[in-house]
Amino acid sequence: MRPQRTEPAAIEAEIARLRSLALDALRRRWRVVFGRTPPAGLSKDLLGRMIAWRMQEQAFGGLDRESLMFLEGLARHGGLPRRQLKPGTVLVRDYQGQRHIVTVAADGFDWQGTTYASLSTLARAITGTSWNGPRFFGLHSGAEPTASSEAANVSPAPNNKRRLIRAGQVASGWRCTKSSRR
Repeated sequence: MRPQRTEPAAIEAEIARLRSLALDALRRRWRVVFGRTPPAGLSKDLLGRMIAWRMQEQAFGGLDRESLMFLEGLARHGGLPRRQLKPGTVLVRDYQGQRHIVTVAADGFDWQGTTYASLSTLARAITGTSWNGPRFFGLHSGAEPTASSEAANVSPAPNNKRRLIRAGQVASGWRCTKSSRR
């Protein structure tokens, strides 16, 4: 879609006017902008936001090809791609005074001689309560677990540390290497 030559101030004024329109007027405006009837379940706020987006897209241009391809991929696959840990990666978690060392295997996660299908089932085995496994092992950006500290008997003290050690790295005297055993 080719961008039209429009002043930003004019678009801004039109968007401000959209905010004052009633729901019926927004539905009529939708038909003009999109060329079809709006979906019945859209709220006034969402109708206004989508119309404003389309107006800006027509005036200033839409997303570049790379962004469109990225968004189409997200829609096709149902969300952001999950982090893939390579076999041989070692996860270290200090929990209630004990160090738990988990090795990523091709078919799951090895801990104390048992292979678990997911980090969540492994975290449950360690704690006895339900946890988000990646969060428990510090693989999410909000690394502190979401469960209440009192309910899980966990303190944010240094004895509850998480570490991700890539194959071949050294951390606290532990040498981690890719292992061919399995």
